[in-house]
Amino acid sequence: MAPWRVVVCVINPKNDPAVTAAAEALYAELNAAGLDAALDDRGLRPGAMFADIELIGIPHRVVVSARGLDAGTFEYRARTASESEQLDRAALLEKLRA
Repeated sequence: MAPWRVVVCVINPKNDPAVTAAAEALYAELNAAGLDAALDDRGLRPGAMFADIELIGIPHRVVVSARGLDAGTFEYRARTASESEQLDRAALLEKLRA
């Protein structure tokens, strides 16, 4: 049993304050919606961050990055999926609530 249902991963938090702000806002919104969420803002490289999440067994991962913010999307991946999806905020929340 995983300690959280979803982890919000911040990519390059020190290089872009907008990424950090967007990740913190999403994290707060997920918790307010009743989803047990964690915020990973340790500043690790994505591979190490994702490996930790996989090792713990967290079922959902959401990546917040500058590229995603520019496109208006978040990178979502379910633990059981083989590919990531680019989802806007509404689609992401709908998928996580399902």
